[in-house]
Amino acid sequence: MAHHNIEIEIKVTVEHIEPLVAFLEKNGQRQPEQHQMDEYFCPAHRDFLKDRPVKEWLRLRDADGQSSVNYKNWHFDAKGNSHHCDELEIQCDRLDHMRSIFAALDFRSIVVVDKLRQTWIYQDYEVAIDSVANLGEFVEIEYVGTDATADPEPITEAMVNFLKTVGCGEIVRDYGGYPFLPLFLEEKQNAIQ
Repeated sequence: MAHHNIEIEIKVTVEHIEPLVAFLEKNGQRQPEQHQMDEYFCPAHRDFLKDRPVKEWLRLRDADGQSSVNYKNWHFDAKGNSHHCDELEIQCDRLDHMRSIFAALDFRSIVVVDKLRQTWIYQDYEVAIDSVANLGEFVEIEYVGTDATADPEPITEAMVNFLKTVGCGEIVRDYGGYPFLPLFLEEKQNAIQ
């Protein structure tokens, strides 16, 4: 969840995940595991998928019976890589009603992402290890610190350095996001860190 509606996070694959898990088990606060089903939507009047990189995502999430509606608007650096987003999220009691509202407004479902998430809180980070159906295993680190004026670039650099220090080996950052991968796998937006 974003701090003051700004989310600073990275999503990566790592060569060695075991050192990270061992470190987090020893030093972090383990959170309950969640099964998350994320369904992404696109409005007919403004096609989120036509531009690259994709800037906006609208999501309905069911996380073990806890439901939410989420909108993200990504910001990019000069190279076109995402480094933070504006995030708006609300809890929702009835996803079936939200789907009906989206359908009435001509929003179409574009992809469903099914993942099992293990999460730890460590210092200013929420660290998640996601096992995503048909895509594999990913590490997501989100800044959960209290500095509302935090600069995203040094924070994301510190996140990568944290993974290197823990001993994760090669780190490949994904800039497209979970919904992008099944939709446009041939256009993966990765970079070795």
